[in-house]
This record gives sequence, structure tokens and C-alpha cells, in this order.
Amino acid sequence: MLFVRTPGRSPGLGQHQRLALVGPGVSRRTAISGGSFALAAACGLTACSTSPAPEPVPIATRPAHAELSRLRDAGPRLAVAGESLNTGLLRRFYARHGFAPVWRTREAQAESLMAVVLRSGGHGLDPELFHATVLRRASDLPSLDRDLLLSHAFLSYADALAHGAVPVERRRPGEDLAPEAVDVADVLDAATDSPDPVAVLEALAPATPTYSALRQALQRHGPNAASEQANRTRSRAIEVNLERQRWLPRSLPPDRVWVNVADQRLTFYRDHKPVFTTRVVVGNDAENRQSPEFRALIEGSFFNPPWIVPRDIVVAELLPRIQREPDYLARNNMVMLPNGEVEQRPGPNAGVGFIMLDMPNRFDVYLHDTPAKYLFSRDNRRLSFGCIRVENPRAFAALLMEQTLDEIDEVIGTGVTTRRAVPTPMPVFIVYQTAFADTEGTTQFRPDFYNRDARIWEQLRRRPSGERSSTEA
Repeated sequence: MLFVRTPGRSPGLGQHQRLALVGPGVSRRTAISGGSFALAAACGLTACSTSPAPEPVPIATRPAHAELSRLRDAGPRLAVAGESLNTGLLRRFYARHGFAPVWRTREAQAESLMAVVLRSGGHGLDPELFHATVLRRASDLPSLDRDLLLSHAFLSYADALAHGAVPVERRRPGEDLAPEAVDVADVLDAATDSPDPVAVLEALAPATPTYSALRQALQRHGPNAASEQANRTRSRAIEVNLERQRWLPRSLPPDRVWVNVADQRLTFYRDHKPVFTTRVVVGNDAENRQSPEFRALIEGSFFNPPWIVPRDIVVAELLPRIQREPDYLARNNMVMLPNGEVEQRPGPNAGVGFIMLDMPNRFDVYLHDTPAKYLFSRDNRRLSFGCIRVENPRAFAALLMEQTLDEIDEVIGTGVTTRRAVPTPMPVFIVYQTAFADTEGTTQFRPDFYNRDARIWEQLRRRPSGERSSTEA
């Protein structure tokens, strides 16, 4: 039996390979696929389109007696006091109320919800994303306009808390995390007659210790903090990482593997408690070599795996070396494959070491061993092609496999390429958090070495005219 690389590598990322155990009657190209994400609820019941949206139709151009039932036939966008509104989102909400105005008979709830939207900066969100300036003078608007504006502000705020203010389609290709989809129109409908409508909407935000700690840290480092520039830098980092927290499931699995690429560290949790931690080597700073953000399931462990070097790495790294050193392949126990890839056979010097975890994902990024143990003593461990090299893979594998170190060493000692299934598939999260709470609840900051924070922070600000918000996707 041997391992082979399966097709389907995502272009632009230099990860190692997909592996499949093959034997008699099994194709050498059996694909391992994985990784999926849920779109925001705003896309769940209305079509998502990347084509330019039509110009908004100002409400003021309609007859004063126009009823909300007109929403059923309206185009995709409306405008109130110069603010662009998503008709599809409003239609879903008002359909629950027979297309009748909602807030004129619920003034107390409207005032409470408006107040919390105007305080959305406490979540690291710009209140102008939710029409803050116009909301403050909403009482001056015609009754119908006010009702629509209030509803859209509350729906937009709920969507930002539930799914993040930056929707999946506006992120980088390697930012592939998303929580469970929530119908925010249904949530706001439930809030309309609730004795505490604010609590209904606020419950959409993460309730994790890190989210709470970051919100508290934002108060300390926010615009009213005593010192200058340092606090502004940290407050931006906190706002960005509050957004990243909103991309995560609201209920994290109690048993999970957590790799924070920005921290260059892996932590294994059992029942939400850290039981193992170790340093890791992550992808280098090149755009196509950075470790992505995603979730997967660890399904098994490969012992004594070969390393199939993808063609892009062969071309960029190995061919120049082979031209200079004709015996390079032989010295490194490698062979050139007919498809242009290179296979390094198992052994103590194999690029993936003695252990590689089977965690199918669309990025072909894996956790694995490495013979280059000296790299873990460096502060800068951004040295891989995108995969995650683990400092103590034997101890980690023993915990995952629920075996002793002696049993793990016995399998490795055979020198035979072997796959063993884990007793229970283990969720693994590869995240990039430059601000987070450690196990003691202390806020930690790490350098944004991939330069991802600035783009997210800009999208948490009010967007230029004509650019769609997260609820308009």
C-alpha cells in the first residue's frame, strides 16, 4: 500500500498534497474532498448577485398613501433619506406582518432597538453601517419612511451580529470561516413583541470568553482612552478580531483543535479546557503561501507518509536546485513522477516527517511532522508552503488516537506507510487572530504579518456610496 496525491489542489496556494490510501481495487486517484461554508441569511432566501444593482427608487417619489404591500413588487433596492435599503430583506420581514407598518404601535421597542444600534461601536462596528445619522432624526421622516428605515437598521445590525459585517463573498479566498445561517427577519419578528427586544438581537453575537474579553478590551483601548496612537492601533486590531469571532460557530465543539496562525501555536481542547499546546510552523508571507483560515475534521493519521511535492513547488523550488545539483533527487530519496510532481519516499528526512493528519479540505492544508526540529526555536516560524508543521506531533497524535506514545512509536517503527482512523473525528479550526484572550482571560496581541487586518477594518467602516452592505448581498 502507498499514498498518492489526489487532484483538485486549489491554485495559488502552495500546500502539500491530498493523500489517499490505496490498495487492490481502489483507484490511485480517489479524491478526498471537504470544507464547506454557510452563506449569510441575507443570501438564504434572496438571490445573491455580483452584477451591478439598479439605482435605488426613492420612497419620496411614491404617493404619500402608498402601503407597504408595494414591497412585494418593488425592485431590489429602495432609498430613504439618501440611505440605500435592501428590498428583499425588508420584504421577508414585513411579510410576517401582513405588509403593515410595525413600529408605530411599538414605539418603546423601536426606541430600545435604535439605542442599541447607535451603540454598535461596542461590538467594533461603525453605527453608520446601520444608518446612524438618519436614525437620529428619524422622527422628522414621513411615517412610512421611518418604519422602513428602522426595520432595515435593525435587520442590518442583526445580520452583522449573526454572520459578521463582512460577508463571505467579500473576503479573501483564504478567509473561509462562517457561522450557522440565521434568518434575521425571523429574529427581528420575534423581537417585535418581546419584553426585551434588545436581548433578542444581542443574543446573535458570540457568547465566547474571547468575544467578551475583546469587547472589554475595546473599552480600554477605544477612542476615549488616555494615550494616542498605540491605543488606536490596538483598538483597530480588537475591532477586526471581534469580526473574526463573528465568523465562527456560535457553539464551539467542546473537543477541538485550535491553530492560531498569527500566534504560531496549536492548542487541543477537551471539554473546552486546553489539555495540550505546542508551537507550529505556518505558511510564509508570500500571498500564495499563507496559511488560510478554515475548519475541517481530523479523520485519521498517516504514519510514515511520503511527501508528494506539487508541481508549483517543483517548478519554483526544486528544478533550479536539480539543475545546480544533478544528484539532488537521489540524495533526498526523491523521484520525479510522470506528471511533473516529485515524490519523497518515507523516512527520517521526509518533508512531512513521520506523521501527517488526515483532515480533508479544499486548501490541501494539513497538520504534520517535520525533520527540521530546529525551526521551532525561532520567533519567526512563517516558513512553510501553507501547511502547519507541529513541534510535538507524536504526543499530539497519541492524544487524538487515544493511545500511548509507545503505541504510536511502534507504528512508526515499522517504517510502513499506514493510516489509522481516529476514534472520533476531531474538529480543527485554523484561524488568524491578531487579538485574542488567552486561557487566563488576558487580551493578547500578535503582529499582523499577513497584512489582513487593514482590509477587514476598512469594511467595518461606512462604505462608499453605491457599494453594497452585508445585507445587500
